[in-house]
Amino acid sequence: MTAINPLDQTLSERFAVSDADELPATGITWLSHEGILAVSGADANRFLQGQLTCDVSVLPDPGSTLGARCNPKGRIQSSFRLVRLAADAYLLAMHKEVLEAQSADLGKYAVFFKTSIKDASSDWVRVGLWGDAAEAALQKAGLTPPENIDEVSSCATGSVVRVPGLHRFEIWLPSESAVNTLDQLQTLATPTALNAWQLLQIRNGLGEVSAATRESFIPQMLNMQLFDAVSFRKGCYTGQEIVARMQYLGKLKRRMFRLLMDGQQPLPAGTPIVNRDNGQTLGEVVSSARGSARVEILAVLQKDAAQLLQLAAGDSNGPSLAVANLPYDTELVASEDDPVN
Repeated sequence: MTAINPLDQTLSERFAVSDADELPATGITWLSHEGILAVSGADANRFLQGQLTCDVSVLPDPGSTLGARCNPKGRIQSSFRLVRLAADAYLLAMHKEVLEAQSADLGKYAVFFKTSIKDASSDWVRVGLWGDAAEAALQKAGLTPPENIDEVSSCATGSVVRVPGLHRFEIWLPSESAVNTLDQLQTLATPTALNAWQLLQIRNGLGEVSAATRESFIPQMLNMQLFDAVSFRKGCYTGQEIVARMQYLGKLKRRMFRLLMDGQQPLPAGTPIVNRDNGQTLGEVVSSARGSARVEILAVLQKDAAQLLQLAAGDSNGPSLAVANLPYDTELVASEDDPVN
């Protein structure tokens, strides 16, 4: 029987709260579904530049970006937030379900560089913070809120990344001092279950690859190009030829949409989205979370299928689905008309 990490036990109890009908004005969530790969060494920058979709070479120190790692066919093995903590030290936060396989695959190439890869999940506690008093909560805990998306502020007690959405931050805390910092943050932020953060991710159109969708999508299917998670100018990386061809030839037939479904039970990643009239599979769920009135979903669909009124989850007899807006719909349409980045 696997022993329970005492810190994980403490965090589980601290964030073991029922999902409220409405999100708190200021909330904080333990990002327990993700793990962290640490990549370090003299060649870490050069190694990652040739493996990831994002442009590692332009990251400041400290700095952050969203990104993905693809297989040679351009299919995403993992999507992540990359944080550069020092000139030769990087952290990649990704879904726990894909971390081991991603580490093993990157390790095949790392042996040719002066770099090392390790699972650093136990070294860090990551939380999501949002809301009206988020900046005040950070300052009370001795942390500085960055001004712009993807900017990082760091100090001895942790690092803060501003992420897409209104007043939203990821906080990366060293495990040994995390509880004390959380105590300070929670004087102004209400602890919530993970569903709350996942709901905000969906509303901001941020998908994540898990085991069920590993190697199912190219980056543009998850709209990642809108978040500077894909560079079309940096040169070669694994899967780059397929990703670039899809961008410049404009043949993308599927992309991510936000959907709404009556009910309270989120859908597992990979759940088929079908045409209720004939049962034809039109796409699959990327992520799902419970909202106050309905379940909210990110799903990759055939672009023409999003116009159908008869979308259903699972099969023809499944719950009905309705297409909802994404905050970047206008930018998405513009990027499809002018694919050059």
